[in-house]
Amino acid sequence: MNVTTAASVSQERRAATLVMACVGVFVAYLPVTTVSVSLPAIQRAMHASTAQLSWVSDAFVLPMAALILTAGVVGDVHGRKKVFQAGLAFCAVGAAVALSAQSIGVLWLGQALAGLGAAALLPTTLALISHAVPDPRERGKFIGLWATSLLSALALGPIVAGLVLEHFAWRWIYLPAVPVALVAMAFSARSLTDSRAAGSRRLDWPGQLTAALAITALVYGVIEGGAGSFSDEKVMTALFTAVVSGVAFVLAERRSDSPMLDLKLFRSAAFSATTLIAMISFLGLIGFFFALSLYFGMVQQLSTLEAGARLVVVSLMAILVGAPVGRLMHRVSARALITGGLLVSAGALLSLTTIDAGTSYVSLVWRLALLGLGMGLVITPMTATAVGSVPHHLAGMAAAGNNAFRQVGGALGPAVLGALLTGRATGSLPGHLADAGLTDSQRQSVVSAVDGGGLGAVARMDLGPAQGRALGALSEAFLDGLHLCLIVSAILTLLAAAVAAVLLRGPRQATTQVAGSGATGGRPALTNPPTAVHGAPRRQGAGEHHPELDRRDG
Repeated sequence: MNVTTAASVSQERRAATLVMACVGVFVAYLPVTTVSVSLPAIQRAMHASTAQLSWVSDAFVLPMAALILTAGVVGDVHGRKKVFQAGLAFCAVGAAVALSAQSIGVLWLGQALAGLGAAALLPTTLALISHAVPDPRERGKFIGLWATSLLSALALGPIVAGLVLEHFAWRWIYLPAVPVALVAMAFSARSLTDSRAAGSRRLDWPGQLTAALAITALVYGVIEGGAGSFSDEKVMTALFTAVVSGVAFVLAERRSDSPMLDLKLFRSAAFSATTLIAMISFLGLIGFFFALSLYFGMVQQLSTLEAGARLVVVSLMAILVGAPVGRLMHRVSARALITGGLLVSAGALLSLTTIDAGTSYVSLVWRLALLGLGMGLVITPMTATAVGSVPHHLAGMAAAGNNAFRQVGGALGPAVLGALLTGRATGSLPGHLADAGLTDSQRQSVVSAVDGGGLGAVARMDLGPAQGRALGALSEAFLDGLHLCLIVSAILTLLAAAVAAVLLRGPRQATTQVAGSGATGGRPALTNPPTAVHGAPRRQGAGEHHPELDRRDG
């Protein structure tokens, strides 16, 4: 094979890897907004409470958060192509189970299986890109396309759900994922080149079990505490279990010869910063989508397609911004892009606190577009910085770790903001009912229905002439809860911006002088090189030292 032919084959394999990575992350993220925008329809069909709706979202996100790291290790050891195809298979099976669901429990099961598939897809898609494109500068372009595919899934989800629900039952929103996943499996079997990580990694069962238990117990405690009381014995037990399991995870990883998540990664300020930013920002973002979709259904009484036409603005704007941001990463620091994007997002969330039942499409769209602009400035540089801030041979683990913490935030989003929404709305509902002129007995009936069946229970009541006033009072109470959620989301986003500004260091902050001439001829040398400030960190192989990770404490 001559040089030209070899280069052509290499380019073809690289292109196939990129296509499969983009399709994989698209399949993984399609259920996020598809299901979010369908929650009002699911609530009506299943007579589900707000807590049960939270579990619809979290049944998908929890396996992603708990198993992403394990999936990354399995791919490193047994081959990323195998894990990639297994992920597609789980996504197809999960969608098929949800498609046939006749109860909320079966729907949770389908969501959980799809979440397992997404957990396998996310780390392997980034690891496949990292293996196929070892040059960090060129890899940044590929990661930009990967991020665009992620945002495309978030953008198309509401439209797909809206079109389906205009003509069919809610469960048919799961149908498109099945053929897409199956076709991708068939294509990847022939076109994708398998790869493994160098070295001798193995599964870290103590780390896996303690991590899964900690994440599940934490989310369970938050959801059930928000639906009931945080002083409840089972809630306190869950939160205590989460703390103990979290400590056990750290101890297990410190002692493991082959840790699932090497804690030395956190010695890199850039990796620590982007991981924390990912968790905080996704907590606010996914929680925001959860709350806003209920606002469209319960307050504005919009159809799923109308709601999707509004939510899609966020992702479309992020996609439009994402492409130029990928090119800007070589000229503008990741610190500036990420901090600026988070500040824009926080401003957009605060601007949304003035919306009410009568807010028009035009008035709402510019605020959602502003939020999408902020997201577009953050996602690509955040992912590229996390992967580029560690030695090349740890890029897969870094990607999996960043995604894992991102999904922990995504799982906590509906749980935390759902609890805040329900608590604030139910607390203010009696006052709004009194202002609407309902009698004491009517108010007690409404409050009892909400306590037993969630906020959506009011729509199923028969209060005669007072029904319209009761629904109006419910809308006002819901807006109280929504505004609180938006304020909390904005605060979390500002916190993430502060983390970016403080921990993402500039390119000259890590330079030190080296005495003597040596190889540098007496000139200043980089003994602690910048970690990914411009999205193009210095490439290091498995045998090289990475000062930020290798230096000892103190």
